[in-house]
Parts: sequence; C-alpha cells; structure tokens
Amino acid sequence: MLAQLFTDAAEACGGFSPLTATLLLKAADDLCSGGVTTRVMAGYERDRMGTVPGLRFTAALHRLVLEGRAPGLAKHYPSVGGSPHLETLWDDVLPVLHEHTDELRGRIGATVVQTNEPGRSAPLFGGLQVAAQHAAAVAGRRTPFPVRLLEIGASAGLNLHPDRIAYRAAEDEVHGDPDSPFTLDPQWTGRPEADLTRPLRIVDREGCDLNPVDLSTEDGRLTLSSFVWADQLDRWDRLQSALELAALDPAPVQRATGPNWLAERLATPVPDVLTVVWHSVVWQYVSPADRAEGRAILAAAAARATPEAPLALLVYEPRRTHTGYEFRLLLKTWPAGASLRLGSGGGHGIPFTWEQQSWD
Repeated sequence: MLAQLFTDAAEACGGFSPLTATLLLKAADDLCSGGVTTRVMAGYERDRMGTVPGLRFTAALHRLVLEGRAPGLAKHYPSVGGSPHLETLWDDVLPVLHEHTDELRGRIGATVVQTNEPGRSAPLFGGLQVAAQHAAAVAGRRTPFPVRLLEIGASAGLNLHPDRIAYRAAEDEVHGDPDSPFTLDPQWTGRPEADLTRPLRIVDREGCDLNPVDLSTEDGRLTLSSFVWADQLDRWDRLQSALELAALDPAPVQRATGPNWLAERLATPVPDVLTVVWHSVVWQYVSPADRAEGRAILAAAAARATPEAPLALLVYEPRRTHTGYEFRLLLKTWPAGASLRLGSGGGHGIPFTWEQQSWD
C-alpha cells in the first residue's frame, strides 16, 4: 500500500528531518482519504519499497521550491532560507499539489532516488587506505598500491573523488588534500588501521549508473539538491562543496547496468594497481538477477587476481540487525582472501566508528 510506504519512509527519517517526516505523514493521510496526493501519485500505486516513492514525492516538491516556483512553501525550507513551521506546513503544501499536479506526477515518474551523499567519501577514504596498504603488504611492496576505483551506482560520481577532499578529523588533524575546496568533518570515532599520512593515489576513476546525473547541467545539479532533506543544512552544504569539487575534474559515469559494465572492466587484471569495486547504499535498488550476475563476475575476477594485480571489494551498505539496520563498511581482498568489517556508521557516512574485525 502506497500510504504505508510513505509512513515507513517518514519513520526512517523522523529523527533526522522533521520537515520531511511531516510531509510524508501528511501525504500518507491524504492518500488514505483520497485527497490530491492520490492524483499526484496516480500510476505509482504499486511501486515497490526499493524505489522509495515517498522520497521521490518530497524531492519533486523540493525541486519546485529550489526553482522559486512555490514561494508560499519556500518559507518552510531552510535550504532556501526558510524556517519550518510544522503545524501549518501541509496547509502550504496543498495549493502547490493542486497547482502542479501533472508536473509533479511526471517528475516523480521520471526520477529515481539520487542522493549521491558525499559524506560517504569519509569511510571510503579510510577503507581505501586500509585496502591499498594491506594489498601492498601481501605483495611485499614498500609503498601502498595506487588505486583504480570502480563505482557501481555512482549517480553523479561525487564519491569518486575521495583523495581530493580535506578530512578534518580533529582541530590539528587533516587528511587527504588540505588545499581542497571541500573540507569534510568525518566525525570519526577511532581511526582506520592504516597510515593516514601516506597519500592515497587514485590513478583511474569511473562509475556506472542506470540513470547517471549530469553535473554539467543545471537540471542535474537541481536533481541532486532536491533529494537532500531541506532542513539538513549540514548535508546541503556538503553537497554544494562536493559539486564544486567535482566540477573541477568530473569523473566519467557511464549509463549501464552494473554487471555488464563490471564484466568489461574486470575482464583482464591490471598490473601494479589495486582495482577496487565500490558501492554504497545501492544494493536495495539492484534486482536479484543483477546481484547474482554481479557476484559471479566478481568471483571470476577474484580468481584471476595476483599479488601484483590485486582486487578488492569495498561496500557501505545497510545490514539488518535485531534493532533495525546498521550501515557497515566491509572489505574483501584477493588473492589474499581477507574479509574485514572495518566499522559502521550513519546512513550518510557520518558519523562513523572504526572497529576492524574479521567478517565472515
């Protein structure tokens, strides 16, 4: 039931974004009563949970606000200087839904969830340092392997630049690129089991996505911005800085399915680099068939890996626990066969606790 999916999404973000949670709960009530939201969401009644129709709905509204076409609603949106008044929020949403019904319905149908949260670069940076240094030790190298970074579900490619960010882990502790236009507070507890003073060298970076976002266009930048919860200004600021950084040297993101794209890039081992396959909070959107095919492709590539041409899988995905979900950073390396759980953190990569242990 669509209203239940909206309610579930509201519960997931309730502790983080009161504005988004209120929108979703009010929209769920409106769906149940047959209000205007039923016309906005017409055709999407059978959308599955993984497509997160509620967040596509709130993003479509946010897009109108960002474009300056919903001034009565904008006063509730901190992303454009407003301040939420949750008691009257829905009263100001209703006129927008009535005026823009067809446009909102079209955008909801044409858009997939694209957060491309740059905060996830923080655990990625630490994970790559562990992987590159671990692979070097196995190969008997004095220096860490340079990295060839391949991202599945890369969206706009914002997380393909982890080496170009300044990570301010403490007042007098900065890792990565201290001259970067993007300074990120990783909110780390502990540190990765790696020498963070060693530079992380990424010599090749590219990604794939079924619906890549083109950062060179205003439409692409607005799409990403619209999916940020409007009352989370820290995330909003991170995204704007990440967009600025990515514009300096955009990473290529090809429109392709993960298995097909990965099969081409893993067909032949590349010597003298560590090839890292990376994905974050994308697994829920991948079909069971593509998951199985991707695992088979990775297993075949792992069998071809050598100490001089190693391979790693680094993922940041939610895992179900007895209390809900936990986002874990997991690393597998070949040919060493190491399986490590490096730590866990928030869904947006921040905060993060480093706690390395074996992973079965």
